[in-house]
Amino acid sequence: MILFKNKKVVVMGLGLHGGGVGVAKFFCQQRAKVLVTDLKTKNQLKESVQKLKGLPIKYVLGKHRKEDFIQADLIIKNPDVANDSLYIKIARENNIPVETDINLFFELSDTYIIGITGTKGKSTIATLIYKFLKSKYPKTILAGNIGISPLELLPKIRKGAKVVLELSSFELEDLKKSPQMAVITNIFTDHLNRYKSLKDYIEAKKAIFKYQKRNDILVLNYDDPIVRRFFSSVSSQVYFFSKSKKKDIFLKKENIYFKGKSVCSIKNFKLYGEHNLSNLLAAVSAAKLLKVPSRNIEKVIKSFRTVPYRQEFIGEKKGVKYFNDTTATIPQAVKEAVKTMRKRFPKSQIILIAGGQDKKLDFNVLSEKPNYLILLPGTASKKIKEKMKVRTFIVDSMRAAVQKASKISQKGDIVLLSPGAASFNLFKNEFDRGEQFNKIVKSLKK
Repeated sequence: MILFKNKKVVVMGLGLHGGGVGVAKFFCQQRAKVLVTDLKTKNQLKESVQKLKGLPIKYVLGKHRKEDFIQADLIIKNPDVANDSLYIKIARENNIPVETDINLFFELSDTYIIGITGTKGKSTIATLIYKFLKSKYPKTILAGNIGISPLELLPKIRKGAKVVLELSSFELEDLKKSPQMAVITNIFTDHLNRYKSLKDYIEAKKAIFKYQKRNDILVLNYDDPIVRRFFSSVSSQVYFFSKSKKKDIFLKKENIYFKGKSVCSIKNFKLYGEHNLSNLLAAVSAAKLLKVPSRNIEKVIKSFRTVPYRQEFIGEKKGVKYFNDTTATIPQAVKEAVKTMRKRFPKSQIILIAGGQDKKLDFNVLSEKPNYLILLPGTASKKIKEKMKVRTFIVDSMRAAVQKASKISQKGDIVLLSPGAASFNLFKNEFDRGEQFNKIVKSLKK
């Protein structure tokens, strides 16, 4: 299926997370004339550029040029690029089509899509659903906001396959179709550095079910008041999951029930925290609605480990345990992380590494406090310090943060990286932040 042969395609935003690389590869396979442009420099993007080595791609890096957005046949914008970008305006004023890889995938693919969105828990739920479905449907594919463009996988998708897509609010903004099954985890205040208000952020999330049809499925978290209210504005079939109420999928004692029948026990579920129980219920909901046998679900649960960078155990040095929760970029996620560690290690002191750039969020929710706080530089750090009100150390780098944590910790303590803020002042992204933490922790003497 060659649809873009000899078309001038501009990939706006190569990025470092992998999605832009996948888009560029897809259009090269399509024999399009590909130009990649990014405000980051070649040196900043060297890892991504290296992955495209040998492909017939032209690069304009460290800047954008107006002419590239006038002389193109198609612009594929990175989800991180806001719709009010000057260059997107230029393209539209010149009647140049502007798409995202997600929207184009929806247009080109006729496969069954399960989309997952929400503020937190998306990656864990998407990964669980993928593993549940793959146990029954071997052709199942996982892509989206986890760093894999579904466009790159499009040629590999076979008839009857199912595609699990993790979808951020940025990826949903331009959506013109909704997945046949949509799962919404929760809604917290986030990305107010991009959206004018919480209402605008919620509207972006609603696109995941906005275009659903009567026979499509929407899975909602009944325990989240904002998500619960979506029920009143949908045309598809709605299923609720809940940790405390007897809904379509619910938890009673240590068992998950689907439509009143026991599915499995949670005794072998190795992820800690109340939020992860919600994540599990969401994933089981999707699996049962797609007729995955309960025995398959139970088998996956037994073997499932945490998704990287989500309260991930990195190692133990001198009796001190180190956990990486770098994807906690909002205050609510920090609150849950500290709460989970307190419950899991009630006798341990918690040393929290936090801080970074503010996304115009409310830090009043930081009611769970560590014993010590180590703050990285950033506009959010002062707010975190004011709300935590515990003994605080200010550092200028991740290495300094880990070294300080190592110095003040004692045997039995917990060191937790859970920033509660964005990373772009010190790091390429939150994954670079997490990777630096991992490397430094592993270099500590035992």
